[in-house]
Amino acid sequence: MKISQAAGNVCTISASTTQKQKTEKSSDSKIIYLKDTDCVIQSHASLSAFTSYRVGGDAEWYAAPRNLEALQASVEYAKEHELTVTILGAGSNLLVSDRGIPGLVISTRHLRHSYFDPQTGQLTVAAGESIPSLAWEAAKLGWQGLEWAVGIPGTVGGAVVMNAGAHNSCIADMLVSAQVLLPDGTLETLAPEDIGYSYRTSALQGSAAPTERRCQRIVTQATFQLQPGADPAIVLATTKQHKKHRLTTQPYNFPSCGSVFRNPKPYAAGWLIEQTGLKGYQIGGAQVALLHANFIVNRGGAKASDIFCLIRHIQHQVQENWSICLEPEVKMIGEFQAAC
Repeated sequence: MKISQAAGNVCTISASTTQKQKTEKSSDSKIIYLKDTDCVIQSHASLSAFTSYRVGGDAEWYAAPRNLEALQASVEYAKEHELTVTILGAGSNLLVSDRGIPGLVISTRHLRHSYFDPQTGQLTVAAGESIPSLAWEAAKLGWQGLEWAVGIPGTVGGAVVMNAGAHNSCIADMLVSAQVLLPDGTLETLAPEDIGYSYRTSALQGSAAPTERRCQRIVTQATFQLQPGADPAIVLATTKQHKKHRLTTQPYNFPSCGSVFRNPKPYAAGWLIEQTGLKGYQIGGAQVALLHANFIVNRGGAKASDIFCLIRHIQHQVQENWSICLEPEVKMIGEFQAAC
């Protein structure tokens, strides 16, 4: 079995025996009921509805567990059948190939629970919880620390893995610990220093080095340090201000993945793309957004290959004009053509 969170590296572990599963067949797909859980595994599930780009092919197999036990059972099924595992959160920072994803795609979007501890000021929350929803909930309680995150269109799990951030704040600044599921089915609690955080990335994404054999770990929940006791009206006002800034400076009228490229300091990726004359440039249904050049939007009918080719075109043009290689922030999963 191989486990991959977005574009992270993978590693192989041995298969093992597990309980029998019940299988139903239809003309087009199969549904497998995992024993002693309410979780099903479905074959040939379209992933376009599960990504913010609204593109992508099918998952060979797909599961959306609603609790930790079902998640563990899904991973165990993949281990038994030697399937690659890909973890999918909100799909908001993801480009899935038109050819789909082999193996088992596990969505964590239904893993939801949250607990605000007024004694410690800590928020413990499951991987599938929405970051914007948590920001609003914290603001209404008068808890400071998440105002910046109101415009982050993702889940807790994805935010922890990629070190999501905005307005000079990021997950690494507030994370107390993260609980992860290991490939052998056991749980481990990690401190921030165990996760290897840097700008918009972490060790949880794996390594590109072919010699790196460390298996991926699946984030199941996280604990954040907030500051309770503030006036809810003040925290709400700040949160609304951050949301307004996002709405006025970034395109929300078409599907996108958010920022496509990391900012190559001291430059902003959007500024480099705009200065290269690429605002509005379009390949198929994919376009460099007119409002913010570090966004690629699906104007309608775009394919993943259109977006991929546009990313490569931007990289080439910026490299030619500025001698700067833009590094994608969006994670690309599946098989893409090497040349466009």
